[in-house]
Amino acid sequence: MRKLPVVLTTLLALTLVASACSSNNGGNGNKGNNGANNSSTNTPVTENTAKPTEEDDITQKKVKISIYYPTPDLVEARALEDDKIKRFNEVFPNVEIVKSDWQYNPNEIGIKMAANEAPTLFNTYATEGKFLAERGWAADITDLFNSYEYKDQMNPVLQDLFTIDGKVYAIAQRGYPTGVVVNKKLLEEKNVPLPPFNWTWEQMLETAKAVSDPNAGISGIAPMGKGNEAGWNWTNFLFTAGGDIQEVNDGKVTAIFNSEAGLTALEYYKRLKWEANAIPQDWALGWGDAVGSFAQGRTAMVIAGPDGPVDQALNQGGMTSEDIVVYPIPAYEQGGKHYGVLGGDFLVINPNATEDEQKIAFYYATFDYFSDNGLESLERNIQERVNDNKYFVPAVLNYYKPDSEYGQKEKALFDKYDNVYQYAQETLDLIDGKPESQYNTQDYYGTMTNVIQEIFSNKDTDIEHQLATAAQFVQEKFYDTIEQ
Repeated sequence: MRKLPVVLTTLLALTLVASACSSNNGGNGNKGNNGANNSSTNTPVTENTAKPTEEDDITQKKVKISIYYPTPDLVEARALEDDKIKRFNEVFPNVEIVKSDWQYNPNEIGIKMAANEAPTLFNTYATEGKFLAERGWAADITDLFNSYEYKDQMNPVLQDLFTIDGKVYAIAQRGYPTGVVVNKKLLEEKNVPLPPFNWTWEQMLETAKAVSDPNAGISGIAPMGKGNEAGWNWTNFLFTAGGDIQEVNDGKVTAIFNSEAGLTALEYYKRLKWEANAIPQDWALGWGDAVGSFAQGRTAMVIAGPDGPVDQALNQGGMTSEDIVVYPIPAYEQGGKHYGVLGGDFLVINPNATEDEQKIAFYYATFDYFSDNGLESLERNIQERVNDNKYFVPAVLNYYKPDSEYGQKEKALFDKYDNVYQYAQETLDLIDGKPESQYNTQDYYGTMTNVIQEIFSNKDTDIEHQLATAAQFVQEKFYDTIEQ
């Protein structure tokens, strides 16, 4: 048997002891875009380190797991994953790892689970915690997580999104508060001054209006206008206006986005379109369309998790790091909060997997966390990008606490390379994440997309009626059916 690294040896010993106290019952037993973490010490824990019997020693068992694998367009991400698989199999040669080409879809997950076709370890996003947990489609990994030696160094801003009723249902990877990515070069070409980082809605509107050039096919801002993305984009303005999506009292979920804040946010969207003429003429843009427009220099601003648009602009659009600046969502008025919808990527373990498969999936998910080997792999990837004239774009938030020792190690690594995009400190100081509601958030987004499309299509639409109708629909169709 190969000798395990100290960290994994400790984790194995602790987990084996914890698992002796629980059993998998087919879903409720002992379960379980670039991150790095805080490393405290590699001193082995002295308790519970007796060598397990061969029957219990998971390193002696043949285990097969399927994992989330990045899409073909994410070449560098695939390279990182391939390197991780190789290094993992050096420690766990008994494990067969299958790369799954399935990408999480809330409309497909139920079918995948019913057919037992979901991967052992799959990627999901921040809205899905309660949805997956309540339907039994995410393994309860509380015991595994509590036995993890670095659990107290995980970033609570992210990890807590999947801690529901005291139970843990996913492992945080990376995240972001939604922000605004600005084409600084385009503003300079149009002689439009950069707004201050501590900007307001009005300053965003004036900037978008000034840089917009419809005759040349240039928009000042490209808010997403189709798919659930449109409702998601707009919710940032609901939040900064002081509103919220829903409230839960005595087990009843109530829609509260039909509010003064909701009307104010819709009126702002109306002004962007009909007063400022600042959005694309063809405004029916999904995430890929809007981000692609930004990368191609056809819009000055896009609203998204910042790393995605920055990566596309730098690595596909031919921009440089000096051409782009990331801003927080503007405050409604001076001195207000810069709330951005808090999103992120999480790894969920399939509750239908066996206990051994769930353990191995957890080890795989956290294999590079708080690890110098993980940093070395990341540095090799950055160096390869130097040779390919490509940038590395880190997430705004990572799975580790930002002030951790490991976080400082990663920051020092990033500072060594000119091809690592660095977020302005002013933005990091101002940007603030507000979690999405945990009930039917995607349904709410889709409903608000219809309202936004009506506003962009019809200058004289009655926004008060549109918002009231949307809230009533979400309440009756979704919230009233929730059983607590």
